Amino acid sequence: MNYADAIARAERLLERALELGALRYGDFTLSSGAKSYYYFDGRLLTTDGESVEIVASIFLQILAKRNIHQFGGPAVAAVPIIGGIALMAHTKGYDLKGYFVRSEQKQHGMGKQIEGHITPGDRVAIWDDTISTGGSLLDAVDAVAALPTEINIALCILDRNQGGSDKLRERGIPLFNILTSNSEGRVEVDTATLKEWFE
Repeated sequence: MNYADAIARAERLLERALELGALRYGDFTLSSGAKSYYYFDGRLLTTDGESVEIVASIFLQILAKRNIHQFGGPAVAAVPIIGGIALMAHTKGYDLKGYFVRSEQKQHGMGKQIEGHITPGDRVAIWDDTISTGGSLLDAVDAVAALPTEINIALCILDRNQGGSDKLRERGIPLFNILTSNSEGRVEVDTATLKEWFE
């Protein structure tokens, strides 16, 4: 996939977000208490077949470039896309496994907080559908890093530009995102990021 292909797919993903009602404009209060001119529900995309194919095809190229072994993130948001990406990777002969991080360690069974195939020393990508202040994603970063293992890159569909991506970079974790929120509070394709990674 080249830059033009990536842009075309990202533009279609944005259209699909509007079609599905995953992106709505208005006056909203976020879980952080902050006000927003839009609401984005990434799960409406990651449970939609066309959207999963778009996201998986873009992400998989980034993961392959970084030689990633494991792909996952915090439950619940990270879970739907993991299977789609693992399946697409398998069809292309790329050995990529998935994992997800619970908000708390289980109190029964094996007592796990991290579910999946992740093992110490793997090159890991971590993902969330949206990054705002980064709270849930950074909690998952801490859990994965404690294995220990190397978190090589973070990915998301939408960076809301509310500080979470800066916190990742402070930890030395680069971020790849498809969509971004501009200064007017509109969601658009992040052409700069796509150019950086696909040209």
